[in-house]
Amino acid sequence: MRLLNWLPVWPLRQRRTALNNLARLLNEIIPQGYYVGGIVRSSLLKRFSTDIDIALPPEDVKTAAYALAKKLKAAVFEMDPELGVWRLVTHKEKLQIDLTAYQGKDLKADLLRRDFAFNALAYPVSCLPEIHIEKQKNGNAKILLKRLRKNQMIDYAGGLEDIIAKRIEMTSPRVFKDDPLRMLRAFRSSAELGFSISARTLKQIKKDASLIVQPAGERVREELERLFSTDRAYENLSLMEKCGLLTALLPELEPQRACAEVYYGKGGVLKHTLDVFRREEQLLARLDKAFPKYAKKLAPFAEKKSLQKMAALLHDIAKPATAKMKDGRLRFFYHEQKGAKMAKQVLERLHYSRAEIRLICAMIGEHLRPSNLASNDVITDRGAYHFFRDLGEAALPMLLLCWADYTSYITDDQLKRILPKSADRMMSLAQAQKKANVGKTLRHLQVLSLLLKKYFEQPKKILPTRIITGRDVMDALSLPPSPKIGEILEAVAVAQVEGKVTDRASALQFIKTLQVPVVPGKTV
Repeated sequence: MRLLNWLPVWPLRQRRTALNNLARLLNEIIPQGYYVGGIVRSSLLKRFSTDIDIALPPEDVKTAAYALAKKLKAAVFEMDPELGVWRLVTHKEKLQIDLTAYQGKDLKADLLRRDFAFNALAYPVSCLPEIHIEKQKNGNAKILLKRLRKNQMIDYAGGLEDIIAKRIEMTSPRVFKDDPLRMLRAFRSSAELGFSISARTLKQIKKDASLIVQPAGERVREELERLFSTDRAYENLSLMEKCGLLTALLPELEPQRACAEVYYGKGGVLKHTLDVFRREEQLLARLDKAFPKYAKKLAPFAEKKSLQKMAALLHDIAKPATAKMKDGRLRFFYHEQKGAKMAKQVLERLHYSRAEIRLICAMIGEHLRPSNLASNDVITDRGAYHFFRDLGEAALPMLLLCWADYTSYITDDQLKRILPKSADRMMSLAQAQKKANVGKTLRHLQVLSLLLKKYFEQPKKILPTRIITGRDVMDALSLPPSPKIGEILEAVAVAQVEGKVTDRASALQFIKTLQVPVVPGKTV
């Protein structure tokens, strides 16, 4: 742990005392202030917070901000003139302190305007809590208030009782009209803290769900990212769906509800979508169960839980638009390609980055590729090469999405039974058909394991290193620059995969056997 830049570097015994200098400094400059919101709630739960929020009378905020910044040698700026919010950030430790004017005539009015009771708590700066500061991996500080005396806690909404009960309760029926994003925040907080949302609050969310289209896309995205980054996203997403909030937020999912019920059961494609989301969450939480041999190598993709789960949520978004009966069977021709286009519109609305949109849409647009490979009794190195070449950075994340998709069709008990066999040699199509739906799923899982094996254990065969350049091709065949050069290099790569070319000399000899157009005045 690194101390604030205004504190001397003292021995460990004196360090805790030194940290409390911040509490004393705050009391010296703003004794009339109150720690409020997340810092109080998180500290009561023994969870670190990323910043300190202090509420003050409006007339005191600016003066206090500059005085505190001078003492801390921190950067200071007015973050929100309308609400009277000033932010301080220390240069070295990146400790963040927000000073905010009361929203309302006094502290009580301010607290009761907040979203949930457990966020409507305040603790006097003058009570000098013990402040613990540690460094996060990203370089910013995290803070915990200790030795909080409950008899000094300001609690007008029953927040202390809600924390004990692990309950999320709105402070008043108007909170979602004041800021509709709070509806999402309720589910995100439930997922992060393991709290339940009260029946009264859920009822109000259901009533106000249509308002969720009002907040800016980036604010919605931030809440979804935090929700999807937890291991409780599925249960909260399902509750959002029951309240009507999910489809109010993503109206593109509503047509799924009545689509293909004959195939998926009540809830249709939407039920399937949530089942896939659930499987994705299970997979990311326990990669070692599904892919024990490659779990460590796949771990970086599991860290991107939010992106993986968003891909799962949108992967069949176009099924209703493409549903058609053919030969007595419901089909969804090209739903993956149309789905990628629809997903792009959704993600742009939520202000995802271009790179994130490209990755998710590639996963959605190609998520039938492993199934297509599974329709053959043998998956060749050439087929695997084309798969990984075409998918690029989306290949491995998409294999995880496909795992979730395939396993969503079987029960937990069935999955538990076949999972140990998923790394076995791929069964034949005939063998899979004998075991009906479970056999089909197992064979698909074996296809995924085989692709991962080729990727991690035989990279030279399916991801060959280029052994000649475009200049080599042009010199050897007396060709000018053209798209044809790329085609020839691709033919060399395929020949490497098939073992026909092993080095530079054999590659140069190989390209001379290819049929290429003769350029006038040139000889080949």
